[in-house]
Amino acid sequence: MEDILNLLKYIFLGIFQGITEPIPVSSSGHVMILQELMGMRLEGLTFEIVVNAASLIAILIIYRESISRLFFGALRFIAKKDQDDKADFMFVIYLIIGTIPAGIIGVVYGDAISGALENIKVIGFTLIATGIALWLIRNLRGRKNDAELSTLDAIIVGFAQAVALIPGVSRSGATIVAAMARGMKQETALRFSFLLFIPVSVGSILLAIKDILGMDNLNEIILPYSLAFIASLIASYFSLKWFMGIMAKGNLIYFSIYCFIVGTLVVLFL
Repeated sequence: MEDILNLLKYIFLGIFQGITEPIPVSSSGHVMILQELMGMRLEGLTFEIVVNAASLIAILIIYRESISRLFFGALRFIAKKDQDDKADFMFVIYLIIGTIPAGIIGVVYGDAISGALENIKVIGFTLIATGIALWLIRNLRGRKNDAELSTLDAIIVGFAQAVALIPGVSRSGATIVAAMARGMKQETALRFSFLLFIPVSVGSILLAIKDILGMDNLNEIILPYSLAFIASLIASYFSLKWFMGIMAKGNLIYFSIYCFIVGTLVVLFL
């Protein structure tokens, strides 16, 4: 009975991580809050990387057409210099530029940042900060489309993604706020944010493979981690689909209010 209850906890964590990964409320922060409430303590970042890998697959499935278009469009521009494909090529370049800040800061300071700030009260305060940021851009309606982005846009959104290394800061929230503050349309901001997640996530997975395979309790965690992975994959897919509709309607204010409420409750009671 205890083993079944433990598996259900992992499944619940996977579902909750999957639901909160695409939306601007910090999946890592919510997973920490749930661990606190359920009396669990998952050391290190292994679990987070596993469930994030599931979210990555969901993002790849949903954005498969955009990824394919950008990939082949960039290749055609390199090979033929066809101006019709220049926008796709530049979008890929901006994604590369936007990946650099989080990549460098994550490798050099990621563990130190997580270790120093991995505190449940910090999660509360960063959720409140996320709520403030979402409130400030709640009425923005940008005009920039994919073809109108700039190097400065990519750098600013890239540093926003690096800020999300702080536990409790939503990666999607930080990048979408930065993108919309730079005047991007909702659809462009959303696409740039989630495509920017792909290289960082892949890098984290590759760096973690050795640690995961070398874990002493690998046989014990395979089943619960696998169930959490599947739960996160399914939840991430449907959550992102839902969030795309929310972005199209410009209803980010609801996430702002949610972050205020949850962040305040965490600060006061946990």
